[in-house]
Amino acid sequence: MGFYKRNRSKDVGFKRLLPLILCVLLGVLGLIVFIRRDTFSKLSTWISDDIYQVYIPERKDGQILSLPKPNLPAQSKHSESLELRNSLPPKNIDLFPSLPNDHVKIVLYVHNRPQYLKVVIKSLSKVVGISETLLIVSHDGYFEEMNKIVESIKFCQVKQIFAPYSPHLFPNSFPGMSLNDCQKRDDPLEKSCTGNADQYGNHRSPRIVSLKHHWWWMMNTVWDGLEETKHHSGHILFIEEDHYILPNAYRNIQILIQLKAHKCPNCYAANLAPSDVNLKGEGWESLVAEKIGNVGYAFNRTVWTKIHSRAQEFCFFDDYNWDITMWATVYPSFGSPVHTLRGPRRSAAHFGKCGLHQGQGTKNVCIDNGSVGFDVEEQDKFPNINVEWGVHEIQNQGGYQAGFKGWGGWGDERDRQLCLAFASMYRNMGSSSSD
Repeated sequence: MGFYKRNRSKDVGFKRLLPLILCVLLGVLGLIVFIRRDTFSKLSTWISDDIYQVYIPERKDGQILSLPKPNLPAQSKHSESLELRNSLPPKNIDLFPSLPNDHVKIVLYVHNRPQYLKVVIKSLSKVVGISETLLIVSHDGYFEEMNKIVESIKFCQVKQIFAPYSPHLFPNSFPGMSLNDCQKRDDPLEKSCTGNADQYGNHRSPRIVSLKHHWWWMMNTVWDGLEETKHHSGHILFIEEDHYILPNAYRNIQILIQLKAHKCPNCYAANLAPSDVNLKGEGWESLVAEKIGNVGYAFNRTVWTKIHSRAQEFCFFDDYNWDITMWATVYPSFGSPVHTLRGPRRSAAHFGKCGLHQGQGTKNVCIDNGSVGFDVEEQDKFPNINVEWGVHEIQNQGGYQAGFKGWGGWGDERDRQLCLAFASMYRNMGSSSSD
């Protein structure tokens, strides 16, 4: 009887402890699952001040590499808050809960020209098929009026991302203008100032260099950093805030992407407009293969990987324009003609008079109401590309070529190193200069 009482008391004690034991076990199990999921759902995880871990999703063994931390500037609170916003899910998912498997994602990169942004958003709202895609709007920093315009979009899924290292977010330090920075044609020794002049003797202008920084940050973030796109292998269409998009643009780019594989297998991209932005197109009954233009261009991850492998060339070429840098040094390094496939009539057009960085200061403001100087014709409202057409290849085009030394504006070592840091934010930079 005594033995039975002792066992019963032990059973009672054990039963009292059982809920606590179960809670502890569930907590440990939950922690393990959380850590495992958190580690393998992110591309990079910081483990110290100088080392971060990169998960390689292509490797079945789940190998994790330890790489040097990119040399990025210390962030302000505003910069950090913008970077956090970049991880928010797209808006309008309740209106457009699912997207077709063959949809082409669109990235619209903008600066601070609200009068232009209103025009391009209005044009996008009339594009046939726009409700089928995800529109990613990449801002060069943060401007409230630009943000409000994008927030008003209701015609498709839309996600905003904000470049957290835009110079205007750093008014007293790099990448903005530091107090001790050299300006214009200052002599560093004479002025005891900081900075490296470009090939023409001019020191950096934060507003000018932000053009190239934003494009490069955006490309690295879209292809390798965003949950919505970092595993996407297909084409992404890139447009800018002063590109008027015609109603047939989305259907035409879908057709061009499908035709590119067998009509022009050596083409790197598909374009909505001629490389010469002043042309409407030839009106031929054929497709056109020519050099890649900077209005409405689409390429896939294979091409991005090739571009990223030339990060060193991109970041050290002395020109503040991303497109001229690509034409003069990156594309020629591929070793063969870098062509794009397009239709004989444009489906997007460049408009406006104000330059990218005009109208942002208080002096010499460029006034332009963003009016569009052409009419949308009937043939621009529907797909106008015949899948039976052949391809006319344009050779020996003019414009910027290999050997052009650049317009300058990109001579400061800090800008070059920041550019390289963007290239290594999400992946190993070990082989950036070779195939």
